[in-house]
Amino acid sequence: MKKETTKVATAVSAEPRSRYAELRRMLEDRQREIHAHVKGKIRDVRSEASGKSEVFDAVESSEADIQDDIEFALIQMKSETLNKINDALARLENGNYGNCFECGEEIAEKRLRALPFAVRCKECEEAREVAEKRERQVASRRGSSSLFLDM
Repeated sequence: MKKETTKVATAVSAEPRSRYAELRRMLEDRQREIHAHVKGKIRDVRSEASGKSEVFDAVESSEADIQDDIEFALIQMKSETLNKINDALARLENGNYGNCFECGEEIAEKRLRALPFAVRCKECEEAREVAEKRERQVASRRGSSSLFLDM
């Protein structure tokens, strides 16, 4: 009987370690993927910039500028995601990754796989989004009513 209890205790204590290892691997994989993507994009932009010796008319120049802006925005978004993943890795090391900032409950693994830097469980995130939407609506109403007060 004592051996069974020991096996169960070992299995239970090993579960958090395996979850930790799995979450760490998932974050590091995503980190490497995004880092490689950002480096590739930067390399592409640099090589395109050095290879540009063509003369463009106004429309072509405008389209090229828009494309460059889009590329830059994408690089910036990936960079921000990379920072969020780095923060998640730090939280993992501190032992508070995977738990909701609001309620403290464990964030579902499915959610963490989809959004590895999630800081709230689905329910708390939805509640936060509803509250933000309400605040924007109230602020919008105040803003539109103040337009009439100026008359």
